[in-house]
Amino acid sequence: MLKNHIRITIRSISKNAIYSLTNNSGLAIGLTCSLLMALWVLDETSYNKFIPKKNRLYQVYTSGKFEGKIDTWKSVPLPTYQAMKTADNHIVSSVVTDWGYEHLLATDDKKIYKKGYYVSEEFLEMFEFPMVSGDASHVLDDPNSIVISESTAKALFGDEDPLNKLIRLDNDDDLKVSGVFTDVPKYSSFQFDILIPWTYVEKTQEWIQENSDNWENSSFQVFVELDDPIHHKTTESNVADMLMKKNPGDVEMSFFLYPMERWRLYSKFEDGREKGGLIEFVQIFAAIAIVILVIACINFMNLATARSERRSKEVGIRKTVGSGRGELIIQFLCESFFITIISYVIAITLALVLLPSFNHLVEKQLSFDFTSSTFWFASAGIILITGLLAGSYPAFYLSSFRPAIILKGNSLSNDGSYYARKVLVVVQFSAAIILLTSTLVIYQQIELIRSRALGYQQDRLITVDLNEDLADKYDAFKNELLGSGAIESMTLSNNSITEVFSENTLDWPGKPNDLNVLFHTIKSNYDYAKTMGIKILEGRDFSKDFTSDSSAIILNQAALDLMQLEDPVIGTQLSTSGRTRNLIGILDNTIMGSVYNEVKPMFMVLDDWGEVITMRLPKDQDIKKSLSTIEAALKKYNPAYPFDYKFMDTEYEKKFKYIKLTHALANIYALLALVITGLGILGLAAFMAEQRKKEIGIRKVLGATVSQLIAMISKDFTKLILIAFALGAPLSWWLLDNYLDRYTIRVEIAWWIFPLAGFAALIFALLIVGNQAFRAAMSNPVKSLRSE
Repeated sequence: MLKNHIRITIRSISKNAIYSLTNNSGLAIGLTCSLLMALWVLDETSYNKFIPKKNRLYQVYTSGKFEGKIDTWKSVPLPTYQAMKTADNHIVSSVVTDWGYEHLLATDDKKIYKKGYYVSEEFLEMFEFPMVSGDASHVLDDPNSIVISESTAKALFGDEDPLNKLIRLDNDDDLKVSGVFTDVPKYSSFQFDILIPWTYVEKTQEWIQENSDNWENSSFQVFVELDDPIHHKTTESNVADMLMKKNPGDVEMSFFLYPMERWRLYSKFEDGREKGGLIEFVQIFAAIAIVILVIACINFMNLATARSERRSKEVGIRKTVGSGRGELIIQFLCESFFITIISYVIAITLALVLLPSFNHLVEKQLSFDFTSSTFWFASAGIILITGLLAGSYPAFYLSSFRPAIILKGNSLSNDGSYYARKVLVVVQFSAAIILLTSTLVIYQQIELIRSRALGYQQDRLITVDLNEDLADKYDAFKNELLGSGAIESMTLSNNSITEVFSENTLDWPGKPNDLNVLFHTIKSNYDYAKTMGIKILEGRDFSKDFTSDSSAIILNQAALDLMQLEDPVIGTQLSTSGRTRNLIGILDNTIMGSVYNEVKPMFMVLDDWGEVITMRLPKDQDIKKSLSTIEAALKKYNPAYPFDYKFMDTEYEKKFKYIKLTHALANIYALLALVITGLGILGLAAFMAEQRKKEIGIRKVLGATVSQLIAMISKDFTKLILIAFALGAPLSWWLLDNYLDRYTIRVEIAWWIFPLAGFAALIFALLIVGNQAFRAAMSNPVKSLRSE
């Protein structure tokens, strides 16, 4: 029986080559889109799943009320690490880490940069990253040890056994390799190549020792392991008030435990509540992929039911000779699955060809794992679902024909499928209109954000990470570069201008007692405003001419607006961290944090400590020449470290990563939606023209012009697209309005976008239909009326 079904399926497909090609093309494009997007979604949703205890691991988060709203952040005071161990009997262990930085690793003949964490000794036991050599429970015991990845071991020692070999860390101390772990998977929230014992940083960095019992400085990450996730809420309630008990203050703050399974996708909080994150993009991209596949399946349904009159006699005869409806349904579903399988093979081939370009677009290294049973089960599931979705309606519809009516020659042109096809075409074009409007609105949102005044000059601004060797020679290094003309200005700060790592509270005259505000905090050296190109609105920048600047403070305009200080504002006494400071200047607002939010209040204090050197290159000098001079100076003052720099305009562009990706994919998928829909319209228009060929012949004989015949055939499709516009436009507005609500600074959706998208869809459809109508109108009526 199955063999017979397959034979009939192959015969049917080969006899209708154009129909089969159209269906295969539409389904293949839809499946290709879905496969590529499925790879991206799978990658994003796979984070941390390889960690055995993932459902029992939590990070300690802090929440506090500022400006009437609850802020949430990941950093906690250092003593939280030890306090968590005894805070609740369901806490098995706790771990403290820094935030992960690039470190210089050197052997006798090699120097490389690798990212690493300072971690407490429980880290590898808690997170269970697989070890190649060494005992996870003891490799971090010795303060002078280091644990490295396989690739790092290979890079430094080749094929030699790395255990017990020495590595110089950051040109300071020699650490002994105590263990090697397998390279961390790309889908891990932790990305590192080396682990350094927390006891080492306690021994070598004084500020860590000073903060060992300081509950005011929240600069660390702490993680806990529970014995069972069912105790999550109970344990959380037991540790919530720990911070207030240890450090009572004006701001009410509390701890909560955030599960590892939600770190990647649910990183955004608003007013103390989880408010999405990457999950929003996962949902958007998954929805777009599904829409494209549904559009392709609609093509299959439309073309299959449009061919109903051609296959009606086949159905009638087969029923007359004894075929049951169930047998016919199986036959038509076989055809659907056969076409789906062919389309899926084509889709896999296309996906492999397009994968390098797609990887470049999404900035990932995605691939198909053909050796995985999961891949083949997923493929079978896709084929099954797609085949059923595309073929179920045609199968049940075609098998329902009554042979007595069919064999009498009665027409099926006005049956229910005629109206079903119209509904499906409306659905297709509604989806296409939604995607078209999305591309326009997201583009406007990107342009709105790009047009914001940055508050500083991005061009020719570079940063270099500071280390202890260079910090000791900072002034000499700066003076030599200024003297050489390689730079116009240079400054030192605790973060680059595209990032904000530090926030603190600030008191001012007239501040309401119940108002607590977190200010972005910059610790900088001299020439900050000059180097960044920030306009000084009032007062001045820090200067060596004023010895009192060690107790000075500078605000931005947003902070001044918040404080509403009385004139003159310069000279006002402000207080932060228990220290009174004198206000000496007001800077223009500068976008440092999110580009989608208003500029936050900021204050800046003078400090010799920093992590980033920022330099402004001169406009009248070749960039390569300036960089070459800087590199030579770094080799002189900092010979142990390679020259590694970043351009700030490039770093700023990274803030647009996901919205630019959304726009690019919306563009591509809107185009593909139109192409797939166009294939379906092409097939329907061809069948419609053939179905009405006798009518067209009679009208031509009676004097109808070509333009009248084209208008007659195109009229039905025009009505459908207008209906699609009426349904798709309001739905599109609602979806886009909800999408834009995630941005504080957002574009208002212009009314003209919707008729523009509708007009584009209409013109596209009429070009396709008009072409088929023209061919039908130009045909010789003698051929179509010969049998009349």
